[in-house]
Amino acid sequence: MDKLNRAFYERDTIEVANDLLGKHLVHLENGIQRVGKIVEVEAYLGQHDLACHSSKGLTKRTQVMFGPAGYAYVYLIYGIYHCVNVVTEKEGQGAAVLIRAVEPLLNIAIRTQGPGLLCKAMGIDKRLNGHDLLSDDFFITTCPDQLPMTIIKKPRIGVHYAKHWEKRLLRFYIKNNPYVSRR
Repeated sequence: MDKLNRAFYERDTIEVANDLLGKHLVHLENGIQRVGKIVEVEAYLGQHDLACHSSKGLTKRTQVMFGPAGYAYVYLIYGIYHCVNVVTEKEGQGAAVLIRAVEPLLNIAIRTQGPGLLCKAMGIDKRLNGHDLLSDDFFITTCPDQLPMTIIKKPRIGVHYAKHWEKRLLRFYIKNNPYVSRR
C-alpha cells in the first residue's frame, strides 16, 4: 500500500471525494495501528458552499481548511463527537472532504458508521487537527487489491440550513457496503 501524495489532495474536491472511496485510513498511536477502508464521504466545496465551514470566512477554527491540501481538519460537533476532513484543492480555497464512514480492517472493535463513531473507533481527536496526512502516524493509502465498486451519489446529511446546497449530490458511498452510515 502506497501513501497518497500531496498532488492527490490538490485536485478538485469532488474528484478527491470519489477517489478516496476504497482507500485505507491509517492511524498509528501508542504502537497500535488502526486501519479502516473509506466507504462514505461528503464533499465541501469552499467558501461559496453554504454547508461548508469556510463559508463563514477565515477563523481560528477554519484556518486549516484554507491551508495547503493534504492536511486533516478535525473539529468537534455537538460538544462530543469529532469529525475528520481532508483538506483539498489549492491553498486559500477552504475546501475539504468529510470522511463519514470506514469499514474496520485492523484493530477497530467498535462501530464506524458515521463521522463521530469512526473518529472514536480510530482514536482521532482535536490533537490531529492540522496534521499532515503525509506523516508516518496518520495517513491514507492506496489499496492494491481494490475490487470494482459502484459509487452512489446522494445529498449530504444534516445540512438543512444550507439553502439550495442541501439538495446537491455531494455525498458519495460504496453501494451495498454495510458500514455506510445511512442509505
